[in-house]
Amino acid sequence: MIIPRPEYPRPQFYRSEWLNLNGEWQFEIDYGDSGLERGLVEHPLTEHIMVPFCPESKLSGVAHTDLMPAVWYRREIEIPAAWKNNNVLLHFQAVDYDTTVWVNEQEVGRHRGGFTPFTCDMREIAQPGEIITIVVRARDPRYGPMPRGKQTRDYSNSGCLYTRTTGIWQTVWLEPVPDVHFLRPRITPDVANHRFRLELPLNDNRAGYTIRATLADGRGKTERGEIARVEIPAGHDRTPQLDLNIPSRRVRLWHPGEAHLYVITLSLLDENGSIIDQATSYAGLRSVTLDGNHILINGKPVFQRLVLDQGYYPDGILTAPSDEALENDIKLSLAAGFNGARLHQKVFEERFLYHADRHGYIVWGEFPDWGSQDFGPAQDHQRLPATYIAQWLEAIQRDYSHPSIVGWCPLNETGQVLTDRLTDLDDGTRALFLATKALDLSRPVLDTSGYSHRIPEADVYDSHDYEQNPEKFQKTHAWAVEWHPFENRMGPDGIRAMSIPYRKQPYFVSEFGGIWWNPNAKPGEDSWGYGNRPKNMDEFYARFEALCHTLLDNPGMFGYCYTQLTDVFQEQNGIYTFDRSPKFDLERLCRIQTRTAAYEADV
Repeated sequence: MIIPRPEYPRPQFYRSEWLNLNGEWQFEIDYGDSGLERGLVEHPLTEHIMVPFCPESKLSGVAHTDLMPAVWYRREIEIPAAWKNNNVLLHFQAVDYDTTVWVNEQEVGRHRGGFTPFTCDMREIAQPGEIITIVVRARDPRYGPMPRGKQTRDYSNSGCLYTRTTGIWQTVWLEPVPDVHFLRPRITPDVANHRFRLELPLNDNRAGYTIRATLADGRGKTERGEIARVEIPAGHDRTPQLDLNIPSRRVRLWHPGEAHLYVITLSLLDENGSIIDQATSYAGLRSVTLDGNHILINGKPVFQRLVLDQGYYPDGILTAPSDEALENDIKLSLAAGFNGARLHQKVFEERFLYHADRHGYIVWGEFPDWGSQDFGPAQDHQRLPATYIAQWLEAIQRDYSHPSIVGWCPLNETGQVLTDRLTDLDDGTRALFLATKALDLSRPVLDTSGYSHRIPEADVYDSHDYEQNPEKFQKTHAWAVEWHPFENRMGPDGIRAMSIPYRKQPYFVSEFGGIWWNPNAKPGEDSWGYGNRPKNMDEFYARFEALCHTLLDNPGMFGYCYTQLTDVFQEQNGIYTFDRSPKFDLERLCRIQTRTAAYEADV
């Protein structure tokens, strides 16, 4: 049987032994969420599904797009006998939304959140050589505050809301580990001192054990050779830390468009010096720093020509049909002249970030909060529950070590007006901001993308502007550095402000463009973009150039984000169609964007 999505799902923390559980599983829709009472943990299910594709998708073989309050999965699998003397971990890369897992009718794990991985330890429940039965229930409620990104709560798509994803939508896999083993490492590049700082947590930090970290130069075509090795005793610190120094002659920076990666091999040695656990990672040596209203990468201004990427696919919904499709989206963006993306309202698959790391493609990590209630946690009665913070920190923890990520954005388009008292949105925004800074001091943090800026000490300030008239757009954004930039300050009533004032942080327009282009759309067809559709292709190019050049010519802008890379269902304002066919002359779009930005010439 051909296994869909067969590639290793966690390339920055790789172990050689693992078993992919993608493929055909038993499946059943639980319309009444009564499966537990009806005994579905113990009994076979009525249908089948192709994991890791969600049941709404064509690739799953189910293609059921109606509301599903709960779904069940079941599969028997034999744990390889060669894994004897190991504990076996059951990994889920992403399940939407509230998940319970049983193995041999015993509960082994629960997780809330549709975008981040979790692991079930089957110690003392399942052993190598045994046949086990895995049962999964995923609940996906229609209402209530939950991070759902752009997933619609209604039966059908509308506006900026798209087909839901329910249940398993990323790889499921088994992994053998010794009794004492590595947990996910954190790698922080230190460009000034030519080194990587490693935090290497263990599940059980025993005295007498030793950690060995080896740094090798190169990946792929670059010559590979060991350049650094260090060992530390593992039993003295809860999370052992060490520095891997790079000799000056071997220093190569990871830079946009120049993706040099170092290989890091981690070995855990017992009291006898025998290797009991080993994993491979990689890292890029790059810095992201602030200098006044500039964001510098490796000490240099790099204008961030970002594109809004929502990561949807016609046949897989949130799941890319193949690993090649993930990488191809990056290539499509680069071909149009962008050097990065705002990963919008979705925590992308780890393998997407792996390809971004390999291509020198910069990205902003974002939390999929926008669809929590109506259009995000915006109105006076809306709240930011604790689960938002928990799930966002899981995403940062997963992705911390990727050099391609140059900034974080926990919220999107919060639209609550300022009042004479603090609100739950104020508290929630501050909590998310502080939690992000506590977990990562190496990257700038934008408190919210557009609208309700509430954190005076936020590293970045931004606005959204979908004005389609180039003259009006230029009047709004063609200000000199010392002038006041455009702010989305007024709330829905047009009278009261919803954002605190700009405080001279680095500034960019993080959503603009969205030019509607579908010349084949018929009257009444569900097709839309921002503003009036250009009358012809020449008018599109003229509008695209005028909008982009207004921002490129402003020395006060460190970047922009154009909406968007591809059409997504009815939202048809992409550079490419939903099936990734080009709409425009990509070389012409590239020429328009790749002129020297005033920002880059300003420092």
